[in-house]
Amino acid sequence: MDNQHSDILIIGAGMAGLSCAVRLTASGRDVRVLDKGRGPGGRMAARRAEIHGESVSFDHGAQFFTARDAGFQAAVAAWEAEGAAARWPAAGEEAWVGAPGMNGPIRTMASGLNVHWGTRALSLTRSEGMWHIDAGEDRFTAHTVLIAVPAEQAGELLANVAPNLAAIPMNIVSEPCWAVMVGFAAPLPIAQDAVSDPDARIAWAARNSAKPERKGNECWVLHASPARSRAIIDLPKEEAGAALLEDFFEQTGVSAIAPNHIAAHRWLYAKPETSTAKPSDTAAQFDPNARIGIAGDYLHSPRVEGAWISGAALADAVIGA
Repeated sequence: MDNQHSDILIIGAGMAGLSCAVRLTASGRDVRVLDKGRGPGGRMAARRAEIHGESVSFDHGAQFFTARDAGFQAAVAAWEAEGAAARWPAAGEEAWVGAPGMNGPIRTMASGLNVHWGTRALSLTRSEGMWHIDAGEDRFTAHTVLIAVPAEQAGELLANVAPNLAAIPMNIVSEPCWAVMVGFAAPLPIAQDAVSDPDARIAWAARNSAKPERKGNECWVLHASPARSRAIIDLPKEEAGAALLEDFFEQTGVSAIAPNHIAAHRWLYAKPETSTAKPSDTAAQFDPNARIGIAGDYLHSPRVEGAWISGAALADAVIGA
């Protein structure tokens, strides 16, 4: 399909991109969103699996979020009222999760927007005051383009068309993370529903089935540390999953138990390294002359809340311009 036009086109339908899109749409702007994923989620994704005839959802990306900014608190309160978010004390007094899966807030935000799922923006060009977006079989045009994808991907898209803007995400380094989704026939003898040890091979482990509104008898999500993830970054998924499950049993002191489900997912850009993501008063960047901007957690703080704040800030910059 050729030449689908909108006033504003946002690349990326994760937390930052949808936060921006919701705010712009509320201001009366014509907004279109592209996302390469098959459905709502991004790094707040939920992966479905069938275990012995039961449909189970694993939160294999972000595990929880906090809400300290007043604007984000209002958004979370609205999600809670709609059944798209719930508190999860196991991860701390301030912890929230999406409901019934981590992508609950993403689904809620996307529901009222013009989002093209399964559409990957490959390149940008600008001519005669208009942006042209090549998305494989699809072509789009827009007066304004806003990019809300992980830093490395943003840098690639911007390198040839906005080098000064591209320099910002290109200086960011993201940490990888292998995630393992595993189910067991019986509860594991682990008292806590969430186990965190940043210095261990398994930096995070959570009893996914203990989160609000989750299904499954005994489902866990394991996140390898950045160092462990890098060490096995190129392993096939099956081998990586088996190795990390062994790490998990060793760390917890639980005797190895054969799972009734196991799957692994490699996040190459799990979150910006703290040393390269520099929180500042500028939570987003927008060039009003070229009509192009960027948003993402790497511009504010490597958290779900940081992504939301950045997206909202970019929307405000566009409205203000």
